[in-house]
Amino acid sequence: MPKDARAPAPAIAAPEAVEALLAASRALVGIAARSLADIDPDVTLPQYRALVVLAARGPQRVADISAELQVAASTGTRMCDRLVRKGLARRSRPTSDRRVVRLTLTAAGRRLVQRVTDSRLEQLTTIVAATADVWHPAVAPALRAFAAAAGEVPEREWWLGFPSMDEEAEPPLD
Repeated sequence: MPKDARAPAPAIAAPEAVEALLAASRALVGIAARSLADIDPDVTLPQYRALVVLAARGPQRVADISAELQVAASTGTRMCDRLVRKGLARRSRPTSDRRVVRLTLTAAGRRLVQRVTDSRLEQLTTIVAATADVWHPAVAPALRAFAAAAGEVPEREWWLGFPSMDEEAEPPLD
């Protein structure tokens, strides 16, 4: 029997689930946008997403951030330039390879991500409490699997092992 014949057929998403996720995603984007606007209205959602990538994955090349956000390299460069000008990220060169330039969160960038995350957590906690009677045990694992399939880093892995610029050994660029 050919190897492909033994593989299970891929599951097809139910239209009802996709519709529900679409509505939920609008609500989640709204929560993220309000949280960010309340804390720093000068930071756009795409810029915030770049900060989240740095918070979750540690120092990154601009090309890596651009790829993660699925934007053109020039767009990623301009976005990161703005984050540097705002003092939320900093460029540095690893001592091991001075040709590489990495972006790292500054203490201000880390605080911004933490404050927005705290605000989102508070809003989500309120919404989940208001809808507690419809939550089933399978919902949380399904949402974690959905986030993982989308490439998101689990919450418990955030902030682990990524020093702030104050602790960073790499010298900043002038």
